[in-house]
Amino acid sequence: MDSAALITAFVTLFVIIDPIGLMPLFVALTQGVDSATRRSIALRSCLTAFAILALFAFLGEAVLGFVGISMPAFRIAGGVLLFLTALDMLFERRTKRREDRTEEDDHPDPSVFPLAIPLIAGPGSIATVILLSGQLGSGVAGAALVLGVAIAVLVVVLGFFLSAGILERVLGKTGVNVATRLLGMLLAALSVQFILEGLRDFGFAT
Repeated sequence: MDSAALITAFVTLFVIIDPIGLMPLFVALTQGVDSATRRSIALRSCLTAFAILALFAFLGEAVLGFVGISMPAFRIAGGVLLFLTALDMLFERRTKRREDRTEEDDHPDPSVFPLAIPLIAGPGSIATVILLSGQLGSGVAGAALVLGVAIAVLVVVLGFFLSAGILERVLGKTGVNVATRLLGMLLAALSVQFILEGLRDFGFAT
């Protein structure tokens, strides 16, 4: 397997999940809890998100086939969705929605909702996993590669969660905003690539 494709897959999923953007939200959701409870919440949220992404990595293409949607069509739709996500990141709309969601959902244990769903394993990351599983290989092989990439990204997410307080103080609000915009620009380029690949499969682009 080409290592460049794996790196691209990692960057794509990393940008979609956006651990840096999730970091201050994790701090807000776990405010006032002790460090042991915070570690437990971080671990449960990442494990739950992994289970959801694994389900769609293995069964996502089968579900698409069942409802009669081709992979090229899904690539184009997924690319459009990722591009809209990139616009949200560039103009801070996604961050505001996430903050509103954390304010509305005042649960004692936020590990499953809203952390795992929909903040980590949301529509964007689910669509990305399905797209990448078809891109990296066919059948179980492609799904296994995507799961490896997902594990690597979720390890990074867990690391950010466990060190959220320190990183937030180091980066500050301005640093988080700059990083989010840079990731948004990268995601916009990657989403266009998905659209071009879908059009190429349909014979509309070379």
